Amino acid sequence: MAKAIKRPTEAHQWLLIALGLFLAVVFLVLPLTLIFAQALSGGVGLLWQNLNESYMTHAIKLTLLAAVMTVPINLVFGILLAWCVTHYDFIGRRLLVTLTEIPYATSPVVAGFCYLVVYGLEGIIGQWLYAKDIQLMFAWPGIIMVTVFVTAPYIARILMPLMQKQGTEEEIAALSLGASGWQIFSKVTLPNIKWALLYGCVITNARAVGEFGAVAVVSGTIMNQTLTLPLLVEQLNNDYKTAAAFTAAGLLACMAMLTLLLKTFMEWRQERREAEPVEDIRGA
Repeated sequence: MAKAIKRPTEAHQWLLIALGLFLAVVFLVLPLTLIFAQALSGGVGLLWQNLNESYMTHAIKLTLLAAVMTVPINLVFGILLAWCVTHYDFIGRRLLVTLTEIPYATSPVVAGFCYLVVYGLEGIIGQWLYAKDIQLMFAWPGIIMVTVFVTAPYIARILMPLMQKQGTEEEIAALSLGASGWQIFSKVTLPNIKWALLYGCVITNARAVGEFGAVAVVSGTIMNQTLTLPLLVEQLNNDYKTAAAFTAAGLLACMAMLTLLLKTFMEWRQERREAEPVEDIRGA
């Protein structure tokens, strides 16, 4: 049973709440407000001009491409991995779970450097690819590769405890009734995990859009070719194009707020779903 939340009554409780609100405003609200204020400081005309610059539109497209490619890949990977470790007991199972946490423990810069060494011209694989006229590093495929790496654990780690908690009783019952593997997944498993799955997709998308370190290493930061929005913010700031830099930062902030709204909705739906059996029992 969830612990009831009580209203503050003592002075020190109100002081703690006030301190939390103050810190939230200082560290979260003020920087966000500053971003939009600076982006609009030159007027709507300058904002629109910055948005229509070729480097801005290219960075937006590349950022969205990385997210659109990353989320489905990690969706399939996360479901398969969570299914394996929650439905089968095999040698190396714990090791497999541990390996999924490597992106958590590895610095994105280090991850990007490893990809550069392996798939760049200095590596054997990179030289072989170059001979086949295939370029991964300093191009959009490399950006997608490292983005998939840094976001790989999110969906899997969200699904694992949920699928472990739900067990396999319903799936076994469906199997005993003659359902096929796909029918079991689509009619039993997927409905039970759909909101957690969507939540994982939202988190993965947010991480993919905002990735900087790994992408900076493998992209080469080439204007109009390999600059995503986070890289573009730094590049424009270094070139003293402050208004354009804040415009790009504002776009990222808008994406972040949209992600936050979706995340809040997913959490609400998941909590509501978990509470449904309890409500049914009470109503019986």
